[in-house]
Amino acid sequence: MGSQRSLVGQFEQPSQSLGDHQRLREDEREALLGALWRCMAILEFAADGTILDANDNFLSMLGYQRHEVIGQPHRMLCDPAYADSDGYQHFWQHLRQGEVIAGTLQRRRIDGTLVWLEALCSPILDGSGQLLKVISAASDISSHIDDSHHSNNVLSALNRSLGVIELSPEGRILAANRNYLKTMEYLAEDLIGQPHSLLCPSDYAAGEQYTAFWHDVSNGRFFSGRFPRRTRSGRTIWWEATYSPLLDPQGQLERVICIGNDVTYRVTREKSDREHLHLLSLGINETDNAVLITDEQNRIVFHNTGFTRMLGFQSQQTIGKLPRELFADHPTFVKSIERCHGELLQGHSFHTEELIHDFHEQPVWISAVVNPILDGEGKLINAVCVMTDITNTKVHEVLQYRVLNAMARDCSLPEQMNLLCEEVERVAPEVIASVLRVDEQGRLHTLAAPSLPEGYTRAIEGIQIGPLVGSCGSAAYTGESVVSEDIATDAHWADYKELALGHGLHACWSTPIKSADGKVIGTFGFYYRQPRQPTAFHHLLVDAGLHLCALAIEREASRARIHQLAFYDSLTSLPNRSLLLVQAGQAIAAAERNRSTVAVMFIDLDRFKQVNDSLGHQAGDELLRTVATRLQSQARRSDIVGRLSGDEFVVVLTQYDTDHLTEVVKRIQERLAMPCHINGTPLNPSASIGVAIYPDNGHDIETLLHRADIAMYQAKAVNRGRFSFFSEEMNSLAQERLALESALRDALRGGRFELHFQPQIKLHDLSLHGVEALARWHDPQLGQISPGRFIPIAEECGLIGELGKWALEEACFQLSDWRRRGIQVPSVSVNLSATNFHDLDLPQFLTGLLRRYSLAPTDLTLEITETVLMDTNPSTNQTIAAVHALGIPLAMDDFGTGYSSLGYLRKLPVCELKLDQSFVRDMAKDEAVSALTNAVIRIGESLKLIVVAEGVEDAEQYRLLVSQGCDVAQGYYFSRPMSADQLEHWVRDYRSSPVPTEHGSTPVKGI
Repeated sequence: MGSQRSLVGQFEQPSQSLGDHQRLREDEREALLGALWRCMAILEFAADGTILDANDNFLSMLGYQRHEVIGQPHRMLCDPAYADSDGYQHFWQHLRQGEVIAGTLQRRRIDGTLVWLEALCSPILDGSGQLLKVISAASDISSHIDDSHHSNNVLSALNRSLGVIELSPEGRILAANRNYLKTMEYLAEDLIGQPHSLLCPSDYAAGEQYTAFWHDVSNGRFFSGRFPRRTRSGRTIWWEATYSPLLDPQGQLERVICIGNDVTYRVTREKSDREHLHLLSLGINETDNAVLITDEQNRIVFHNTGFTRMLGFQSQQTIGKLPRELFADHPTFVKSIERCHGELLQGHSFHTEELIHDFHEQPVWISAVVNPILDGEGKLINAVCVMTDITNTKVHEVLQYRVLNAMARDCSLPEQMNLLCEEVERVAPEVIASVLRVDEQGRLHTLAAPSLPEGYTRAIEGIQIGPLVGSCGSAAYTGESVVSEDIATDAHWADYKELALGHGLHACWSTPIKSADGKVIGTFGFYYRQPRQPTAFHHLLVDAGLHLCALAIEREASRARIHQLAFYDSLTSLPNRSLLLVQAGQAIAAAERNRSTVAVMFIDLDRFKQVNDSLGHQAGDELLRTVATRLQSQARRSDIVGRLSGDEFVVVLTQYDTDHLTEVVKRIQERLAMPCHINGTPLNPSASIGVAIYPDNGHDIETLLHRADIAMYQAKAVNRGRFSFFSEEMNSLAQERLALESALRDALRGGRFELHFQPQIKLHDLSLHGVEALARWHDPQLGQISPGRFIPIAEECGLIGELGKWALEEACFQLSDWRRRGIQVPSVSVNLSATNFHDLDLPQFLTGLLRRYSLAPTDLTLEITETVLMDTNPSTNQTIAAVHALGIPLAMDDFGTGYSSLGYLRKLPVCELKLDQSFVRDMAKDEAVSALTNAVIRIGESLKLIVVAEGVEDAEQYRLLVSQGCDVAQGYYFSRPMSADQLEHWVRDYRSSPVPTEHGSTPVKGI
């Protein structure tokens, strides 16, 4: 470049007045321009674009030598596409008009890469206002632009996930993004220009608080918090947002940006949690449970009133004490307390059930749960203990467990009663328990008295009951309890007191044991070694033991009855789960000894719920009995047949030939599938069967049952009425399914689903008939998951209804948005499941959607399959009729695949038949299939129904459908399913490039 002075001189300005401002000295100006020369990239070019000069900074920035640019056209420094654009012409037009251009420009380096410049282009005009040349001063800001791109990406992500609204200084709505409009249930044209107060509850918008809020925002104050807002439908939501005022260079408010999201669910949950905590704090002292809190030294620092009520200890006896000090006289419980403290120090919770004694030495059975409270370093600082009085429950549990277990083992009556007495004496050592039986002649016989002196029991054997025959004889005679606090002075013992006192017995309480018809069949007696009354704990023991005594004594047949109730299913008389597990466990143990195999069949009846719903539970019970009979008829003596629950049965095959196992399973399945009549109604039952084999698939019955269940589920998933053998692959599939179900719930709640749309083309003129909305799910960890995988899981785990409503909402919103922006899509169709039609509120939900998005009923089509009509839920037909009454068209999807689709056409108010793709796929190579498609099209024609062919993939299928007079088609031949943005481009391209419609012509694949 020439001299520095010659170029810099072009920036000199006319002299300033000598009034208020002193003229800049020449040396100061030269220093200033020199600094500009050294730090900026400077370029000089003529009015015709010829480059006149460039400083070293400019040449270095773009990588050129001086001789490579001087005399060259200015456009060589620009991207060729920009140099040929209208924008470049406008650049020169502004310069020729004398306008200074300042801003961000893009220029091309010698190697072809582009750099971003912050530039100031100053035109130099002659006396007549004509452009002489241009001086450009610039700096490289490429690195900042990169950061800006990153920031734009962040802002774009925020725009996709949050609601954004722009407000004027006066509080008028200037703009709102899609998320905000969707949340507030508005369309953009209905909201833009409206006051912000429209979105607020009326009482708040008219109040001083709102006025003060807007005053502060107008003065540049940021606001962040949760605010109640009102949607278009009048529903109040909670909006968590930040209001950010943007000021101009003079500090005046230019606009307000509000960014936020809908937190109504969270606010509602937090309110519920606060109420819950409030009630919990009230309940701490009102509960009957005892609560103790200890500090880091294991000393008691708090107890509630329930602790005093339960155990009798007052605060002065408790606060500051170690727990073991309260129970020092009971070493067994002290050991449990020490074990508990050791667990707490390791950060573990502790649970125990203990028989302890309160302050008054009365027994109390407690269930104690102790949880540690740790500091940030994992050190124990507190422990919270909650004790529940389970005396009543535990007494019954302890006594019943031993006695019922003895009954299950078919022990003798004396053995059962001895166990009962021993257990009573174990938990109440001050008691000597006895059980006497009364025979038909009214005489007493000892069944159990393990701690009574042998001489005493011999002496009372065979005594005749009467009003003054001790406590037991009198209780049996009167049928009422008899309490003798002091045998020495009680009249009931006048003739027998010497016998009792001589053996150290000083008090007795006897209660009659009665049969179901009220007859006294025995007595349950408690003796004491000193005069006293029975305690409340003793009453619990008697209450718990009486019915056990009655069961055991009433008659020997009662034991068989108890065995039947405990181990056999009352409906089918098959072994229940308990007995089945025992018997199967024994069979597996025998197989282990003999080194043989055992096969476990898990059998589940297909569509059993439909039998119950349509024919009633009596019919369902009869079917279960029929199945049980058939299973027993196929089982050998060594096999085990049992019923788990509901419609689930198990067959355990022992001593079978492994080569013929498949034949055995087939034979059982065929027997179960034989037609039968239930309450006069013919049925064709079927069952899905899973098989697991010992030892290949497990070494215990619980594992084998679980894996047979997995195999059964796999068989049912393929098709009902099948059987399957367990494999490790199935186990992996089961675990994968659980993971997929969990991910599905998260995806539905987290908004990870999106709709794709596939065009439907009218074949007579190739115009757009509508689009079908199809759910798509991409999981960050699992990748793209096909509808064939997630739709069945959604149906099984109860999410299909929610997924259907989401699809309806998204489809209506998208159609409304397209129309608002001039994208001409005639209608959208959405697939719904049977579960959606169980919802009687579906018509109301649809009405709200159509009103909210300004759509007509005919803009939306609901696609249903034959399974919806086969559904026996009473709400289904009612809901279908209500939807039809709204004027919303119904389409029967997958037509032709069900066994009674034609029959349902007579009942269902459908407007469209969707010919299943399995027919379309084979119609070009199978004349029979082509004839069937033609027949379906004729049926639609005669019933004035639109026939839509699915899965059209090639020109041959297209030509055949046209020749047969099919109305509408969709498939890859026209387009794959697309995102909403892709469909917009497709619609524009499709309308701008119409397809030939002459007879025999075909559309271009993929347009």
